[in-house]
Amino acid sequence: MTPRTDHSRRRVRPRPAERLAPAPRSADNERVQRAIQNAINVGEIVAVGVLHLVRTTLVTALSGAQNVGAEIGTAGVTAVRGSIKAAYSIGADLGMVAREAIRGTVTAAEAIGGDLGGSARSAARGAVKATGDVGGDVATVARRAVEGSVAAARDLGVDARGLAQSAADGAMEAADRIGGAAGRAVRATLSGTVAGVKSLVSEVAPARRPQPARRPRRSRAARSASEASEAAVNS
Repeated sequence: MTPRTDHSRRRVRPRPAERLAPAPRSADNERVQRAIQNAINVGEIVAVGVLHLVRTTLVTALSGAQNVGAEIGTAGVTAVRGSIKAAYSIGADLGMVAREAIRGTVTAAEAIGGDLGGSARSAARGAVKATGDVGGDVATVARRAVEGSVAAARDLGVDARGLAQSAADGAMEAADRIGGAAGRAVRATLSGTVAGVKSLVSEVAPARRPQPARRPRRSRAARSASEASEAAVNS
């Protein structure tokens, strides 16, 4: 007689997890990126200046975006990096361009209701990254990026220290990713006073004081022997 098979006990092997496809970029994001890339070029930088060009480009590109808060960060990075690379191609001062590009990004964020600190941080990170890509002086650009954030804060009448710290954090993040030497140079530059703002580099946590070495505990036999020796001396 053929044994009956119990199909209810048959184990079902789990199917391998499917790899999740990356989320598609939104239509807004693609439109904004395309508009900025087309607008930021050498001719426009020379004609109208970095500050005006970046600010106007971002406000115009993001005016129809459904989620301005989500788009301003990537849009600012695109504008700043485009400005740095365009300036490099004509031998312009990258530090000056970075300063005005950061200033334009932050003022544009304020005009359209975006987060100022986040915009300063991402824009400064993009400026240092773009400068590293073209072999420029990342320490100088980091300092200029902070100066641009402070200038924007004064233009808008907001907390300069807070924006400067955000820009400094973004600059150091990018520098650390580039390499150790770049990170050290940027930190050394920002550890002083930049645009009237003192040290923007987080202090290193103080080292713990060494604990005094504990005397080893003596065994009961050793203590008894010591007590007997002292008694003998005193007798």
